[in-house]
Amino acid sequence: MNDLKHTPLHALHLKLGAKMVPFAGYEMPVQYPLGVKKEHEHTRQQCGLFDVSHMGQILISGPDTAKALETLIPADLVGLEKGQQRYGLFTSTEGGIIDDLMLVNAGEHFYLVVNAACKDQDLAHLRANLGSTHEIEPLDRGLLALQGPQAHVVMQRLCPEACELVFMQHQRFNIAGCDVWVSRSGYTGEDGFEISVAADDCEAFAQRLLAEPEVEVIGLGARDSLRLEAGLCLYGHDMDASTTPVEAGLIWAIGKPRRHGGERSAGFPGADLILHQVDTKDHMRKRVGLLAEGRAPIREGAVLVDDAGNQVGEVTSGTFGPSIGKPVAMGYVSREWDAPGSQVFAEVRGKRLPMTVTAMPFIKPGYYRG
Repeated sequence: MNDLKHTPLHALHLKLGAKMVPFAGYEMPVQYPLGVKKEHEHTRQQCGLFDVSHMGQILISGPDTAKALETLIPADLVGLEKGQQRYGLFTSTEGGIIDDLMLVNAGEHFYLVVNAACKDQDLAHLRANLGSTHEIEPLDRGLLALQGPQAHVVMQRLCPEACELVFMQHQRFNIAGCDVWVSRSGYTGEDGFEISVAADDCEAFAQRLLAEPEVEVIGLGARDSLRLEAGLCLYGHDMDASTTPVEAGLIWAIGKPRRHGGERSAGFPGADLILHQVDTKDHMRKRVGLLAEGRAPIREGAVLVDDAGNQVGEVTSGTFGPSIGKPVAMGYVSREWDAPGSQVFAEVRGKRLPMTVTAMPFIKPGYYRG
């Protein structure tokens, strides 16, 4: 793993006994001595700290930045108020999703957080389309996620003002002597905060958070099971350039002003196909939740068939859900099988295991909305 990149917390991960694995070009912690299941449960019950510094952080500034970004992203960004964060999608001219991301209107600029595996292509995409009119600055900063029902208790001690934020709001603070950018958001389905901090301050800041009695350090293994229970997509698995936002169940990420009849309809790559699918619902497949019987998880790549053995879909993510005590998965099925309660079968090692299509998320989200 000598050719892999390291986050600012690499030495701390090793000190804490992490099992390190390659992930998106980085050497990252998949679990700590506590173990994936207990890390997952601790996050749901108290508070977990995640190193997500491998993600790409980008600042974009220039004339009418929101309007410029709308030429690449179908979200309503012109209507995004200062200090608000929004989920968005980069779409291709063929209507596929080439990455998903978070965007913040920080006033004088937009702040973007993009997926680690896609950040180089995203930077190239932004520069090719906006680089002649806008400044596009990749950042070398750490990024931490403090997640769980006790996250606000921890933050209350360190920065009470940050606890006034509600879900998908963003502000800058000085915490423990560090200038940090804080969003009330995350990837676990729980209340929590995502905190951007200067790379040189990252380890000391993480140590300060870990000194709080509610906080345990959490690896990628539990991050995956937490996000799956919350029904959240992982780019490159549950959606990719061959998937449209409508197929992925992400119509809500297409701002109403960007749809047919809206004052700023279309104007983004792939709009003709995507908005046609929004209007007609004639897409052939849909992302759904899946619950399995027993305790054996159904993994990514398992083929889904009907009771006659005809293929009707495929699993894109699957694991055991510690919070609900059942195997959980998501995947794509033909539209005639997308209704909750439909039964399909996963083919696993020559056996057909029953799975029930279900609504997502699998757990009740704990987002703080005020």
